Amino acid sequence: MLIWQDQPRRKARIEIIPMIDVMMFLLVFFVLISMNVIPATGIKTQLPGSTQPDHLDRAYHAVITIGEHGRLQLEGKDYDLGSLEQGLQNLKRTHKDIDLVIDGDKGSELQNLVDVLDVVKSTGITAVSIAAKKK
Repeated sequence: MLIWQDQPRRKARIEIIPMIDVMMFLLVFFVLISMNVIPATGIKTQLPGSTQPDHLDRAYHAVITIGEHGRLQLEGKDYDLGSLEQGLQNLKRTHKDIDLVIDGDKGSELQNLVDVLDVVKSTGITAVSIAAKKK
């Protein structure tokens, strides 16, 4: 009598390596897109010309730094409280739309901040932010 031997059935295997390859490709693609290495382009256009175009100014961000012992800097240059107003007026003259960011040391006195805000208010600059680190 002839007996057929059943060969054991092979279990199905899920191949992980090709899936990892695809995931790595997608990761690299999205990283490059987010870094603008591959620019996201829309419709290519060429702007029409004009003989009298208007220049659109962007807001200029200036930084006032208040040091621990009351030392003041505007855009990296040292100022005292009396000359800070003149420095701000010069910035306001050169840049129509100006935002101020006050970067103060946490060991600085509150009175220094109030004095700087008084000077800023006297120059007519209304867009003022105070820099802080997230806890």
